[in-house]
Amino acid sequence: MFYLFHDLDPLLQASGHRYLVPRLSRAELEGLLGKFGQDSQKIEDSVLIGCSNQQEAWFALDLGLKSASSVRASLPRAEMEAELGGSFVKLRQAVFQLNSADSSLLFTAQAPPLCLQAQALLRWHDGHQFCSRSGQPTQKNMAGSKRLCPANKIIYYPQMAPVVITLVSDGARCLLARQSAFPKGLYSALAGFCDIGESVEDAVQREVAEEVGLEVEDIQYSASQHWPFPNSSLMIACHATVKPGHTEIQVNLKELEAAAWFGLDEVTAALRRKGSFAQQQGEASPLLLPPKLAIAHHMIKKWVEKQSGSPLTA
Repeated sequence: MFYLFHDLDPLLQASGHRYLVPRLSRAELEGLLGKFGQDSQKIEDSVLIGCSNQQEAWFALDLGLKSASSVRASLPRAEMEAELGGSFVKLRQAVFQLNSADSSLLFTAQAPPLCLQAQALLRWHDGHQFCSRSGQPTQKNMAGSKRLCPANKIIYYPQMAPVVITLVSDGARCLLARQSAFPKGLYSALAGFCDIGESVEDAVQREVAEEVGLEVEDIQYSASQHWPFPNSSLMIACHATVKPGHTEIQVNLKELEAAAWFGLDEVTAALRRKGSFAQQQGEASPLLLPPKLAIAHHMIKKWVEKQSGSPLTA
Protein backbone atom coordinates (compact mmCIF):
# COMPACT_ATOMS: atom_id res chain seq x y z
CA MET A 1 0.00 0.00 0.00
CA PHE A 2 1.20 3.49 -0.83
CA TYR A 3 0.82 6.84 0.95
CA LEU A 4 1.11 9.72 -1.51
CA PHE A 5 2.84 13.08 -1.06
CA HIS A 6 3.51 16.04 -3.33
CA ASP A 7 6.48 18.27 -2.50
CA LEU A 8 6.43 16.68 0.99
CA ASP A 9 2.74 17.48 1.57
CA PRO A 10 0.60 14.40 2.38
CA LEU A 11 -2.56 13.59 0.46
CA LEU A 12 -5.67 14.08 2.59
CA GLN A 13 -9.32 13.57 1.76
CA ALA A 14 -12.01 15.58 3.52
CA SER A 15 -14.94 13.66 4.95
CA GLY A 16 -17.30 16.08 6.66
CA HIS A 17 -15.27 17.74 9.41
CA ARG A 18 -12.65 14.99 9.33
CA TYR A 19 -9.59 14.27 7.24
CA LEU A 20 -8.68 10.81 6.00
CA VAL A 21 -5.36 9.47 4.77
CA PRO A 22 -6.03 7.43 1.63
CA ARG A 23 -3.82 4.51 0.66
CA LEU A 24 -3.43 3.11 -2.84
CA SER A 25 -2.58 -0.42 -3.87
CA ARG A 26 0.21 -0.97 -6.36
CA ALA A 27 -2.32 -1.69 -9.10
CA GLU A 28 -4.21 1.54 -8.31
CA LEU A 29 -0.96 3.51 -8.28
CA GLU A 30 0.15 2.06 -11.60
CA GLY A 31 -3.20 3.00 -13.09
CA LEU A 32 -2.89 6.53 -11.73
CA LEU A 33 0.62 6.95 -13.13
CA GLY A 34 -0.50 5.63 -16.48
CA LYS A 35 -3.19 8.31 -16.73
CA PHE A 36 -0.46 10.94 -16.45
CA GLY A 37 1.92 9.36 -18.94
CA GLN A 38 4.20 7.80 -16.34
CA ASP A 39 5.30 4.17 -16.23
CA SER A 40 5.52 2.04 -13.13
CA GLN A 41 9.26 2.75 -12.76
CA LYS A 42 8.39 5.87 -10.79
CA ILE A 43 7.31 3.55 -7.99
CA GLU A 44 11.02 2.81 -7.52
CA ASP A 45 11.31 6.29 -5.97
CA SER A 46 9.13 5.18 -3.03
CA VAL A 47 10.48 4.43 0.44
CA LEU A 48 9.48 1.67 2.85
CA ILE A 49 7.92 3.10 6.03
CA GLY A 50 6.42 0.11 7.80
CA CYS A 51 4.61 -3.18 7.73
CA SER A 52 1.25 -4.33 9.11
CA ASN A 53 0.70 -7.30 11.40
CA GLN A 54 -0.58 -9.08 8.31
CA GLN A 55 2.81 -8.54 6.59
CA GLU A 56 1.43 -5.84 4.29
CA ALA A 57 4.22 -3.43 3.36
CA TRP A 58 3.59 0.31 3.50
CA PHE A 59 5.42 2.74 1.24
CA ALA A 60 5.52 6.51 0.74
CA LEU A 61 5.92 8.12 -2.66
CA ASP A 62 6.31 11.81 -3.42
CA LEU A 63 4.81 12.65 -6.79
CA GLY A 64 6.24 16.17 -6.81
CA LEU A 65 9.94 15.61 -6.09
CA LYS A 66 12.39 14.82 -8.87
CA SER A 67 15.48 12.74 -8.21
CA ALA A 68 18.84 14.08 -9.36
CA SER A 69 19.71 10.65 -10.78
CA SER A 70 16.36 10.14 -12.50
CA VAL A 71 14.82 11.51 -15.67
CA ARG A 72 11.31 10.93 -14.34
CA ALA A 73 9.48 14.24 -14.05
CA SER A 74 7.30 15.42 -11.20
CA LEU A 75 3.54 15.15 -11.63
CA PRO A 76 1.22 18.20 -11.74
CA ARG A 77 -0.24 18.94 -8.32
CA ALA A 78 -3.67 20.32 -9.23
CA GLU A 79 -4.39 17.60 -11.76
CA MET A 80 -3.36 14.91 -9.28
CA GLU A 81 -5.62 16.37 -6.59
CA ALA A 82 -8.58 16.38 -8.98
CA GLU A 83 -7.95 12.79 -9.99
CA LEU A 84 -7.50 11.57 -6.40
CA GLY A 85 -10.37 13.55 -4.90
CA GLY A 86 -8.22 15.10 -2.20
CA SER A 87 -5.67 17.78 -1.43
CA PHE A 88 -1.97 17.78 -0.68
CA VAL A 89 -1.92 19.64 2.65
CA LYS A 90 0.97 21.01 4.68
CA LEU A 91 1.43 18.51 7.51
CA ARG A 92 1.76 21.20 10.18
CA GLN A 93 -1.46 22.82 8.93
CA ALA A 94 -3.27 19.50 9.01
CA VAL A 95 -2.21 18.88 12.60
CA PHE A 96 -3.91 22.08 13.77
CA GLN A 97 -7.07 21.44 11.75
CA LEU A 98 -7.84 18.17 13.48
CA ASN A 99 -9.62 17.38 16.72
CA SER A 100 -9.53 14.38 19.03
CA ALA A 101 -12.24 12.59 17.06
CA ASP A 102 -10.11 12.46 13.93
CA SER A 103 -8.65 9.05 14.69
CA SER A 104 -8.42 8.26 10.98
CA LEU A 105 -5.53 10.68 10.68
CA LEU A 106 -2.49 11.21 12.86
CA PHE A 107 -3.87 10.51 16.31
CA THR A 108 -4.20 6.75 16.67
CA ALA A 109 -3.41 3.41 15.08
CA GLN A 110 -0.71 3.49 12.39
CA ALA A 111 -1.35 6.99 11.06
CA PRO A 112 0.86 8.98 13.48
CA PRO A 113 4.19 7.21 12.92
CA LEU A 114 3.56 6.61 9.23
CA CYS A 115 2.68 10.18 8.25
CA LEU A 116 5.48 11.72 10.27
CA GLN A 117 8.05 9.08 9.39
CA ALA A 118 7.17 9.17 5.71
CA GLN A 119 7.50 12.92 5.38
CA ALA A 120 10.78 12.96 7.30
CA LEU A 121 12.29 10.17 5.21
CA LEU A 122 11.17 11.72 1.93
CA ARG A 123 12.59 15.08 3.04
CA TRP A 124 15.93 13.46 3.90
CA HIS A 125 16.18 11.80 0.47
CA ASP A 126 15.33 15.08 -1.25
CA GLY A 127 18.09 16.90 0.65
CA HIS A 128 20.80 14.25 0.19
CA GLN A 129 20.77 13.63 -3.56
CA PHE A 130 24.44 14.54 -3.89
CA CYS A 131 27.53 13.31 -2.06
CA SER A 132 29.04 15.99 0.18
CA ARG A 133 32.56 14.78 -0.66
CA SER A 134 32.52 13.92 -4.37
CA GLY A 135 29.58 16.06 -5.48
CA GLN A 136 28.24 13.12 -7.47
CA PRO A 137 24.57 12.02 -7.36
CA THR A 138 23.82 9.47 -4.66
CA GLN A 139 21.61 6.43 -5.16
CA LYS A 140 18.78 5.25 -2.92
CA ASN A 141 18.77 1.60 -1.89
CA MET A 142 15.61 -0.39 -2.62
CA ALA A 143 13.97 0.21 0.78
CA GLY A 144 15.03 3.85 1.03
CA SER A 145 16.86 3.33 4.32
CA LYS A 146 20.15 4.78 3.02
CA ARG A 147 21.89 6.40 0.06
CA LEU A 148 25.19 5.40 -1.57
CA CYS A 149 27.73 7.45 -3.49
CA PRO A 150 28.85 5.25 -6.41
CA ALA A 151 32.03 7.29 -6.83
CA ASN A 152 33.57 6.70 -3.39
CA LYS A 153 31.19 4.15 -1.79
CA ILE A 154 30.25 6.46 1.10
CA ILE A 155 26.96 5.38 2.67
CA TYR A 156 24.61 8.04 4.04
CA TYR A 157 21.99 7.17 6.65
CA PRO A 158 19.03 9.32 7.79
CA GLN A 159 19.75 11.30 10.93
CA MET A 160 17.70 13.14 13.56
CA ALA A 161 18.68 16.17 15.61
CA PRO A 162 18.13 15.81 19.39
CA VAL A 163 15.87 18.48 20.89
CA VAL A 164 15.03 18.91 24.58
CA ILE A 165 11.49 20.05 25.33
CA THR A 166 10.97 21.03 28.96
CA LEU A 167 7.94 21.80 31.07
CA VAL A 168 9.09 23.95 33.98
CA SER A 169 7.04 24.10 37.20
CA ASP A 170 7.34 26.05 40.44
CA GLY A 171 5.23 23.49 42.28
CA ALA A 172 1.85 25.15 41.74
CA ARG A 173 2.19 26.60 38.24
CA CYS A 174 3.78 25.60 34.94
CA LEU A 175 5.68 27.85 32.59
CA LEU A 176 4.51 28.09 28.98
CA ALA A 177 5.89 30.21 26.16
CA ARG A 178 5.14 31.16 22.58
CA GLN A 179 7.05 32.15 19.47
CA SER A 180 5.81 34.77 17.04
CA ALA A 181 5.30 32.06 14.40
CA PHE A 182 2.79 30.21 16.61
CA PRO A 183 -0.94 30.50 15.89
CA LYS A 184 -2.62 33.23 17.93
CA GLY A 185 -3.09 32.21 21.57
CA LEU A 186 -0.93 29.09 21.40
CA TYR A 187 1.53 28.44 24.24
CA SER A 188 3.79 25.43 24.65
CA ALA A 189 6.75 24.07 26.60
CA LEU A 190 10.28 25.40 26.13
CA ALA A 191 12.36 23.62 23.49
CA GLY A 192 15.80 23.83 21.94
CA PHE A 193 18.43 21.78 20.13
CA CYS A 194 21.12 19.96 22.07
CA ASP A 195 24.65 21.19 21.42
CA ILE A 196 27.49 18.81 20.64
CA GLY A 197 28.97 17.43 23.85
CA GLU A 198 25.93 18.27 26.00
CA SER A 199 24.01 15.84 28.12
CA VAL A 200 20.21 16.09 28.14
CA GLU A 201 20.38 17.67 31.61
CA ASP A 202 22.94 20.24 30.45
CA ALA A 203 20.79 21.15 27.45
CA VAL A 204 17.67 21.58 29.61
CA GLN A 205 19.44 23.88 32.06
CA ARG A 206 21.02 25.95 29.29
CA GLU A 207 17.85 26.31 27.20
CA VAL A 208 15.70 27.35 30.18
CA ALA A 209 18.34 29.86 31.30
CA GLU A 210 18.75 31.28 27.78
CA GLU A 211 15.05 31.60 26.99
CA VAL A 212 13.47 32.69 30.28
CA GLY A 213 16.40 33.41 32.63
CA LEU A 214 15.53 30.71 35.18
CA GLU A 215 17.61 28.07 36.94
CA VAL A 216 16.07 24.62 37.18
CA GLU A 217 16.74 21.43 39.12
CA ASP A 218 15.18 18.00 39.63
CA ILE A 219 15.18 17.30 35.89
CA GLN A 220 13.13 14.20 35.08
CA TYR A 221 12.96 12.44 31.73
CA SER A 222 9.37 11.84 30.59
CA ALA A 223 9.16 10.50 27.04
CA SER A 224 10.42 10.98 23.48
CA GLN A 225 8.88 11.53 20.06
CA HIS A 226 10.01 11.80 16.48
CA TRP A 227 8.95 15.17 15.08
CA PRO A 228 9.46 16.15 11.42
CA PHE A 229 9.59 19.89 12.15
CA PRO A 230 11.72 21.73 11.27
CA ASN A 231 13.74 18.85 9.85
CA SER A 232 13.61 15.43 11.58
CA SER A 233 14.01 16.06 15.30
CA LEU A 234 13.98 13.65 18.22
CA MET A 235 12.00 15.43 20.93
CA ILE A 236 13.28 14.48 24.40
CA ALA A 237 10.62 15.50 26.91
CA CYS A 238 11.62 16.47 30.45
CA HIS A 239 9.97 17.97 33.51
CA ALA A 240 11.99 20.36 35.66
CA THR A 241 11.44 22.42 38.81
CA VAL A 242 12.58 26.02 39.13
CA LYS A 243 14.88 26.73 42.04
CA PRO A 244 12.98 28.11 45.08
CA GLY A 245 12.70 31.87 45.19
CA HIS A 246 13.79 32.34 41.58
CA THR A 247 10.56 32.49 39.58
CA GLU A 248 10.89 35.89 37.89
CA ILE A 249 10.81 35.37 34.13
CA GLN A 250 13.21 37.25 31.87
CA VAL A 251 12.04 36.59 28.32
CA ASN A 252 14.70 36.40 25.64
CA LEU A 253 12.88 38.29 22.90
CA LYS A 254 15.30 36.95 20.29
CA GLU A 255 13.98 33.45 21.02
CA LEU A 256 10.42 33.98 22.27
CA GLU A 257 7.52 36.38 21.90
CA ALA A 258 6.18 35.80 25.42
CA ALA A 259 6.36 33.46 28.41
CA ALA A 260 4.25 33.27 31.58
CA TRP A 261 3.26 31.13 34.54
CA PHE A 262 -0.12 29.40 34.27
CA GLY A 263 -2.15 27.93 37.12
CA LEU A 264 -3.74 24.50 37.30
CA ASP A 265 -7.31 25.67 36.68
CA GLU A 266 -6.45 27.62 33.53
CA VAL A 267 -4.35 24.84 32.04
CA THR A 268 -6.96 22.20 32.88
CA ALA A 269 -9.68 24.25 31.20
CA ALA A 270 -7.54 24.62 28.07
CA LEU A 271 -6.96 20.86 27.90
CA ARG A 272 -10.67 20.14 28.21
CA ARG A 273 -11.77 22.43 25.44
CA LYS A 274 -13.38 20.58 22.55
CA GLY A 275 -13.31 21.11 18.81
CA SER A 276 -10.52 21.54 16.29
CA PHE A 277 -7.72 24.03 16.81
CA ALA A 278 -9.28 26.40 14.25
CA GLN A 279 -12.56 26.32 16.16
CA GLN A 280 -10.82 26.96 19.48
CA GLN A 281 -9.13 30.06 18.10
CA GLY A 282 -12.54 31.71 17.84
CA GLU A 283 -13.42 31.09 21.48
CA ALA A 284 -13.01 33.50 24.36
CA SER A 285 -10.23 31.76 26.31
CA PRO A 286 -6.81 33.25 25.49
CA LEU A 287 -4.88 30.04 26.18
CA LEU A 288 -4.50 27.41 23.45
CA LEU A 289 -2.33 24.32 23.88
CA PRO A 290 -0.54 22.12 21.33
CA PRO A 291 -2.66 19.44 19.59
CA LYS A 292 -2.72 15.87 20.87
CA LEU A 293 -0.23 14.76 18.24
CA ALA A 294 2.50 16.85 19.88
CA ILE A 295 4.43 15.52 22.85
CA ALA A 296 4.06 18.93 24.52
CA HIS A 297 0.33 18.26 24.88
CA HIS A 298 0.98 15.05 26.78
CA MET A 299 3.61 16.70 28.99
CA ILE A 300 1.13 19.37 30.01
CA LYS A 301 -1.59 16.76 30.57
CA LYS A 302 0.77 14.71 32.76
CA TRP A 303 1.58 17.78 34.85
CA VAL A 304 -2.13 18.53 35.34
CA GLU A 305 -2.83 14.96 36.44
CA LYS A 306 0.07 15.04 38.88
CA GLN A 307 -1.07 18.33 40.36
CA SER A 308 -4.70 17.27 40.68
CA GLY A 309 -3.93 13.74 41.79
CA SER A 310 -6.38 12.17 39.33
CA PRO A 311 -6.57 11.34 35.60
CA LEU A 312 -7.85 14.12 33.38
CA THR A 313 -11.25 13.39 31.87
CA ALA A 314 -12.48 15.16 28.76
